[in-house]
Amino acid sequence: MKIFLEMFLTFAKVGVMTFGGGYAMLPILQREVVDNKGWATEEELMDYFAIGQCTPGVIAVNTATFIGQKCKGFWGAIFSTLGVVFPSLVIISLLAGVIEAFSHIVWVQHAFGGIRVCVCVLILNAVVKLLKKAVVDIPTAIIFIGVAVCSVCFDLSPVIYVLIAAAAGIVIQVIGGKKK
Repeated sequence: MKIFLEMFLTFAKVGVMTFGGGYAMLPILQREVVDNKGWATEEELMDYFAIGQCTPGVIAVNTATFIGQKCKGFWGAIFSTLGVVFPSLVIISLLAGVIEAFSHIVWVQHAFGGIRVCVCVLILNAVVKLLKKAVVDIPTAIIFIGVAVCSVCFDLSPVIYVLIAAAAGIVIQVIGGKKK
């Protein structure tokens, strides 16, 4: 039971520190789950995050569920998911009644503007860290550049990009395997 409580509290910590959505949680998740707990490798975290983005639901919840399932099966998934959702549920419940009353105040608007900028920096830091692990050779660099250019030029679902990147990875592996 101790491990389930630890999972709940770890993901609650991730959940309470996640401002700005699932992408903003990536550096916190990386620190807590990969560096501190060792429940996943950076590569696994990237995989779970990518799959979490492609599956229905919130990225943070999906990723927590995958990590919990990997570590401790069904109950690990339940406790991890509840942990990441719990802080938001409490905070949103508390703020829902008062946010409308204060949203017109200029300093509140400026505070949210500052938080949005901070979230962008946190996301950028996570992207740079993950980029160093994901783009390891010329084929992965080509896939990265292709997906980056296409995502800027075309307004397609992230699922499409993940499926295309997966197919490209398979094709590159098959072609590379035949040359050896």
